[in-house]
Amino acid sequence: MKLHDMLFDMPHRLVQGTEEMEIEAIVYDTREEIKGATCFVCIKGAVFDGHSYANEAVAKGAVAIVTENVLELPDGVTQILVEDSRKALASLAAAYFDHPAKKLTVVGITGTKGKTTTAYMVYEMLQGAGLSTGLIGTIETIIGEVRIPSSHTTPESYVLQKLFARMVEEGITHVVMEVSSQALKLYRVYGFLFHVGVLTNMGRDHIGDAEHKSFEEYLECKSRLFKLCRHGIVNADDTYAKDILLNNTCETVTTYGVKNEADFRAVNVELHAQDGTLGVRFDVSGRKNYPVRVNIPGAFTVYNALTSLAIADCLGIKEELVQEILSKVQVRGRVELVPISNKFTVMIDYAHNAMSLESLLITMREYEPKRLVCMFGCGGNRSKDRRFEMGEISSKLADLSVVTSDNPRYEEPDAIIADILVGIKKQTGDYVTIPDRKEAIRYCIVNAQEGDVILIAGKGHEDYQEIKGVKYPMYDRDMVYEVVEEMGGIV
Repeated sequence: MKLHDMLFDMPHRLVQGTEEMEIEAIVYDTREEIKGATCFVCIKGAVFDGHSYANEAVAKGAVAIVTENVLELPDGVTQILVEDSRKALASLAAAYFDHPAKKLTVVGITGTKGKTTTAYMVYEMLQGAGLSTGLIGTIETIIGEVRIPSSHTTPESYVLQKLFARMVEEGITHVVMEVSSQALKLYRVYGFLFHVGVLTNMGRDHIGDAEHKSFEEYLECKSRLFKLCRHGIVNADDTYAKDILLNNTCETVTTYGVKNEADFRAVNVELHAQDGTLGVRFDVSGRKNYPVRVNIPGAFTVYNALTSLAIADCLGIKEELVQEILSKVQVRGRVELVPISNKFTVMIDYAHNAMSLESLLITMREYEPKRLVCMFGCGGNRSKDRRFEMGEISSKLADLSVVTSDNPRYEEPDAIIADILVGIKKQTGDYVTIPDRKEAIRYCIVNAQEGDVILIAGKGHEDYQEIKGVKYPMYDRDMVYEVVEEMGGIV
């Protein structure tokens, strides 16, 4: 594509060279291979500044440089000056791939919690409605039968546009994606319009030097989604819903909630526990009126289901199909029930810090289990405070803590477990230590009592264990089934 055509809708100034050249590739990291007629975009990262590598990119063969500062570059190299190179990268990538988002119905979901579960719920609904659907999120990207593990909740803009283009080629018509606050801050989703933008909730999280300098910045970044979408959907119960919608440019705004009046409101909410399955029931009232059952436990499931059905309504999916899919949906590694017995409940979850573990254990307590068993470990080469805190919370809220190994990385598992026990011993809960994770799972199942809820926490969707720089295959759900098979298949 000609550089001129890629720059057509983008504010810029030509410093030197010509825009009348063919561009064969866009690169924003000099560690990537530069070959052919390459346009290098200088973006500023948390550690590295691409402007420092512009001449290196030229030496490797880049013919055009996009920059926020005028640089000393060799004659014959085109230099394009822009106000924000991250915005420029997003615009260039969209143009380079022929604006694939315009050929897709894109649903973007942001929020402090609930993005992943909601994204999978909506993905299942759209697939169930016969719509060819892709997914981009924290766990993976799904394109047809292909599943690509994710390194970021929302990819860099160039990667995102490349994924969109691949989806278009595969005949996909709809995309559900998680949109992180970092993606909004760094303009990864700039350069196209979402059909639907969604806010699940806002919490005081992700504040720090490496993320957002203040809650106000975090809030402002989240609100950007509602200036990039046609239809907005927000949680009416969230304290910051009005702030998020301030100066929005949505054509329509739909609300959902439990406590406040909303377009979709959950009433008559009930927890249900039967034959080893935990979940929720409620009635939808407002714009539509019908009952819903979801076999995912917790009050937060009500909100995730409301979000999903509001999105489904916006996309014209019939309520009968919404009911059917919500009754079956499970999300990998997010309070995921592993159905091995009708006498007790086993679930796996990604809860790997004190806040998420506490929330989950309090939720499980609401189901009044005979015993609440919490199996968990902590990652190596991370803050020791997390170990103390998780140990104390598990000992306080669970009847039995089974302390095991997580991703020890470059630390010794026994040393990590010793730190966890410091917190465990601050409270009165019973505990055992079993460093081998599969053997810890075996212990939980062999010693399970009728009415128990067994929570296997910390790794969730992860299918590996990292030890001294090597990732070994390990997936909690598979290990549960292996243990059951080794026990003869009956528990």
